[in-house]
Amino acid sequence: MTLPIDARRYFGLEQPARIRAQLDIHLSEHCFAPTPEEPEADWLASVATPAFRILARTGPRRSFLSIGTGCGLGAVEILGAEQVAVTDIFEDIVQAAALNFVANLAPGVTVPLTARTGDLVAPLADSGLRFDLVYENLPNTPVADAGQLARGQTVAGFLAPRAEEVPPLLKDRLLVLHYLALRQVRPLLNPGGAVLSTIGARIPLDSFAALAEAAGYRGRLLTYGWKKQAAPEEYIPGYIAMEREGLGPFHFYRADTLRAAFAGLAPEEAGAAALAIEQDLKPHSLTATEALAAHRAGEAVGHAVVALLSEAA
Repeated sequence: MTLPIDARRYFGLEQPARIRAQLDIHLSEHCFAPTPEEPEADWLASVATPAFRILARTGPRRSFLSIGTGCGLGAVEILGAEQVAVTDIFEDIVQAAALNFVANLAPGVTVPLTARTGDLVAPLADSGLRFDLVYENLPNTPVADAGQLARGQTVAGFLAPRAEEVPPLLKDRLLVLHYLALRQVRPLLNPGGAVLSTIGARIPLDSFAALAEAAGYRGRLLTYGWKKQAAPEEYIPGYIAMEREGLGPFHFYRADTLRAAFAGLAPEEAGAAALAIEQDLKPHSLTATEALAAHRAGEAVGHAVVALLSEAA
């Protein structure tokens, strides 16, 4: 399947310089399909791209790694990346990412790409590559059935349990893969390099400072915002299962509530006011069970999102 995307509208560009204006994105079995017709539900358009724009103000990020693929073209156009690497646990996703990257660069633009299959940054351990910026938007909810992942039924899940030691708070708040990625990627950062984590903020905001600190970084919220819950029937049940195990509650909201809370605020402005916005939202919070019921009653539901920038301490 190939999905056409208007790069100008999708990335908010007047005229792309390094990627094609009309993107043709090949989707494989395990790919999570973009929703260019509904930016509020699209992670790259509504969460990653605003964070890229903020980082671009301080200069280009020449070398870029995406753990989980998905945003190499945005890094080339917005961040000025001149070397890109991508990893994912699914071979078909890595192959699709490589195909999409090469096919959608503007004529005459060449950017070296390293695309490898494996867990987090393990495929790059012997590569000798170093990065100015590492991007990750990794799954939150653990699943016990490897077959479930293989069938592509939950790209928002990861195979559990992990053997690595993870601080209990981060484990309870479903930040396991984010923590492991931060720890593993540290040797691959150039001096002054950083990690950009975009994460669904269904948990308290103080979780993200704890995440960065536990992994040995200085963390700050680059942006705060919201998005509609993509594929609610597929993803909310994972959070319901975690709540039934005593974790959470995880905070969902009606989309109209979120839209009103963030009205008139740029993502960076909302980041500066994040704690106050979180307090204002609290009375309107829905548990995962309540959110799924609201969705089934015909209401649009969503959740807050953050872009966490973690810099070497």
